Amino acid sequence: MNSTANEPLTDLTLVAPAHLAKRETELDQKLEKVWQRPNGIVGWLCNTNHKDIGIRYVVTAFVFFGLAGLLAFAMRLQLAVPDNTLLGPDRYNQFFTVHGTTMMFLFAVPVMEGMALYFVPLMVGTRNVAFPRMNLFGYYAFLAGGLMLYGSFALNIGADAGWFAYPPLSGPDFAPGKRVDFWSQMITMTEISALVAAVEIICTVFKQRVPGMSLNRIPLYVWAMVVTAFMIIFAMPAVMMASGLLAMDRLTNVTTHFFNPAEGGDVLLYQHLFWFFGHPEVYIIFIPATGFVSNLIPVFARRPVFGYTPLVLSLIATGFIAFGLWVHHMFATPVPELGKSFFTGASIMIAIPNGVQMFCWIATLWGGKPQFKTPLIWVLGFIFIFMIGGLTGVMLASVPIDRQVHDTFFVVAHFHYVLIGGAVFPLFGAIYYWFPKWTGRFLSESLGRWHFALFFVGFNLTFFPMHILGMHGMTRRVYTYSAETGWGTLNLLASSGAVVMGVAMLLFLANVWKSRRTGETAGSNPWNASTLEWATPSPPPSYNFAQLRTVGSRDPLWIDSPETTALVDGLSTEKREVLTTTLLDAHPDHKYELAEDSIWPFLLALVVGLSFTGLIFHPIAFPLGMGFAYLVFILWFWRGNEPKRASLPHVSEGAAS
Repeated sequence: MNSTANEPLTDLTLVAPAHLAKRETELDQKLEKVWQRPNGIVGWLCNTNHKDIGIRYVVTAFVFFGLAGLLAFAMRLQLAVPDNTLLGPDRYNQFFTVHGTTMMFLFAVPVMEGMALYFVPLMVGTRNVAFPRMNLFGYYAFLAGGLMLYGSFALNIGADAGWFAYPPLSGPDFAPGKRVDFWSQMITMTEISALVAAVEIICTVFKQRVPGMSLNRIPLYVWAMVVTAFMIIFAMPAVMMASGLLAMDRLTNVTTHFFNPAEGGDVLLYQHLFWFFGHPEVYIIFIPATGFVSNLIPVFARRPVFGYTPLVLSLIATGFIAFGLWVHHMFATPVPELGKSFFTGASIMIAIPNGVQMFCWIATLWGGKPQFKTPLIWVLGFIFIFMIGGLTGVMLASVPIDRQVHDTFFVVAHFHYVLIGGAVFPLFGAIYYWFPKWTGRFLSESLGRWHFALFFVGFNLTFFPMHILGMHGMTRRVYTYSAETGWGTLNLLASSGAVVMGVAMLLFLANVWKSRRTGETAGSNPWNASTLEWATPSPPPSYNFAQLRTVGSRDPLWIDSPETTALVDGLSTEKREVLTTTLLDAHPDHKYELAEDSIWPFLLALVVGLSFTGLIFHPIAFPLGMGFAYLVFILWFWRGNEPKRASLPHVSEGAAS
């Protein structure tokens, strides 16, 4: 989509590293000139470097994480004591809706995508993602969706029908005004971003791996992101359809009734569409986290991972089974009882591939010499927390139990044990692990341990009592309760834990702020890791690798000898050129010129964002937006003086060997 030319491989060769060593300084200077980041504000808007875009995703997602955390803290203050009046019912509805929406759509998925967009190209040994301009557009679409949600919230027209927005509660009869409309258009913008990132990851991994990195040598984290990307492609259109149909039902100028039973619609249709996305969404968040774990454990166990093939197959099996679970969110609805039994079986069956991963991780640690650095400590915390979340998940897979605790705080506790324990704990481990690659400096080890201890204690103090509250009948999404219920003590305990978690996050921010400036200097591979992102300086140059290397094993920095590993020579130093390889065995295929930095992705995201915002008020915004988007696309794809596309070359035996 963003390429400008394919070129033959007649001048591409694989040579010994000694033949290229003396040219490295000159080569670095030429590549830096070609791949350098543009300057100024306009340059920032145009920058298509995958590392910068990945960092933007991560930082922006953490900003939204902080905002959602403040909303959660306010809710915990409201529920700390009975009959509290800190938040009224309307404001509380907005708080829990925006909190849940932020965590699911503006933090959990985007932060995982941001990590992948930074590290996947480095781990497969290429210089940028397959479609750099489209990648930049995806970030701006994500940002536009977030600004749409919080802009409406700041104007007191924030979404208030829950992060799932079930009709008829979210329909025009029970939710007048434009609150739900802002939510539905935000969903569309963020899911466009997710789909863009998924396409980037799949194309980059399948077609831009370094020579020798066959499918059975791809790092496990990269495999996790490939599975996640395919899940996004199949899951996200369902929620986009659900939110789009809901928006059409709500428009006064459009007379649709998809979810209006009085006019032949069906409210359960919305739930099916939403949860066909919603349950895979849990694994879209969880599978990247398992990729972090599979990547970190071998490094700190000081041995190759145990069970590479079972781990890959477990990731794929999890991705498939995740699409067969959605009705277990609907056990309280009039779905046929026989049908519920099949979804109960699938809900229990998905524990099998997750259990395989757990045993492989434990076996890797058992057979190694673990070094209990901060990243590994976060991983061990994840195993403990996620086991509790998994056990309560098996409980909720049972129809009789689910009916008793449905819409209670038991479900709130389970949900957070799965998503915070299953995603945020590994994410923090990955941040402590890769922070030296981002900045060239370590995060403080002592502050990292304090961060973990406070977060671990605060998390369990906050969410474990919610299991008991749910069993005692406290329903979710209530803004207050009377003292006679007896829920006050456990709620006060949960609110105290939220304070501890807040202190832990402040400690983390202080650690990042201090370490980025004065932290201990890290070399190119300070952890003595085995994957290719550590084969480049820390932080990496704009072009990632001066010479692409070949790989001959799954752990190239541990097993492949630097003296005998061939390097790729012949890629252009005058244009942004990457090597495209074959799908299965990663043999060199052709050279591929990437498009330059451009302002058009930003302008396209602006047009799309304004179009969907206008669609909240009148359907005429859609054709107008399409017209303006068409004009931007013409300018986006305008060739100008860029090289014309050449015919696909024949790959010579020497280049493919």
